[in-house]
Amino acid sequence: MKLYELTPPAGSTTEPKRKGRGKGTGQGKTAGKGHKGQNARSGGGVRPGFEGGQMPIYRRLPKRGFTNIFAKQYVEINVEQLNKFDNGTEVTPEVLKAAGVISEIRDGVVVLGRGEINVAVNVKAARFSKTASEKIEKAGGKAEVI
Repeated sequence: MKLYELTPPAGSTTEPKRKGRGKGTGQGKTAGKGHKGQNARSGGGVRPGFEGGQMPIYRRLPKRGFTNIFAKQYVEINVEQLNKFDNGTEVTPEVLKAAGVISEIRDGVVVLGRGEINVAVNVKAARFSKTASEKIEKAGGKAEVI
């Protein structure tokens, strides 16, 4: 099979309806919009969420909770992702970004404990889970909070 031999399955593609192109098409004259009224007009219709003047649901329901504007946004990695580094490497957020483990640093890096670690590395991060720090130290490395 060649790329130029690929075709969509029969019946999966249809020509678009050409509305308002005469009586013979079945979609002529009013083009499926009916006679007059708000939806027949140019630019007519109502905005999303409009309920005909009734109090809309997004105003009927109470507001809940709040967003903490001071909350820190951490990037999470697991100890199994540290296996790509060599023994004795000092792993910082900048090194993780350069290696492609994380795409951005945000407010810091959190190391979580999923997986196993087979290399002795010194990891510097904002936070460590209890199991992550145990696994890093068991492998002969060091978990340092920055």
